[in-house]
Amino acid sequence: LRPHFDGLITYTAVHGAEAVPEVAATLKFRALIIGVWNPFDRREVSAALAAAKRFPSLVVGLSLGSELIFRKNRSYAELAAVLARIHREAPAIPLSTTEPFHLFYQPAAAGLLGEMDFLLANVHPVFQPWFHSATAEQAASFVVNVVDQLAASYSCPVLVKETGIPTEPEQAGFSSLRQAAFYQALRRALPASDTHAFAYFSAFDAPWRAVDSGGHIEEAHWGLFDERRRPKTVVGQLGPLPVTSTQ
Repeated sequence: LRPHFDGLITYTAVHGAEAVPEVAATLKFRALIIGVWNPFDRREVSAALAAAKRFPSLVVGLSLGSELIFRKNRSYAELAAVLARIHREAPAIPLSTTEPFHLFYQPAAAGLLGEMDFLLANVHPVFQPWFHSATAEQAASFVVNVVDQLAASYSCPVLVKETGIPTEPEQAGFSSLRQAAFYQALRRALPASDTHAFAYFSAFDAPWRAVDSGGHIEEAHWGLFDERRRPKTVVGQLGPLPVTSTQ
């Protein structure tokens, strides 16, 4: 990843992911958001906080949970309480959590939003009913419209944590070329700024997702690289980062 990217977002801080911050620092990544899959697990939270303390110039924030409300594992109030507690323990570390964008519009989200230092939203055009007949530009415009609406409602920076297009199955209208066209359109429509940006989702294909997602084959093919780490079309469009960004 390093020739093309200087930032990373992870989904857990344990089960081997403890090594990511040191590797990222060695490779001179500029920014790392550490994901905490279960923010109610003190061991995982402690691992994330320890990494942030060890690499303060690298770790720019923590993502506490991924779609916990969407999956009905936790409530808005429970997440707000855990963010408040971790804010007290580590007031210098920016905190957020990740949910599909529409859940941040719910009145019940107000308390949770008050505890977040930046907004992490999942914005997937592929889940919209109009997607299969949409152009790359229309899909990118959808993401931009969501970001604009979030920015108009909340004053904190907005990072689209997940967006993209799977590359299979072909019969469902997915392909490497369509993925590349979407990201090309999104780069034009949503250039990064101090107030908004998007992340590429995801780094690598994950074959097991076709099983644990209930047989949804497309869930295994969100990567910019396939499961054997071979680059897809989109990677060729990115090109290498300028030399100055690695120093």
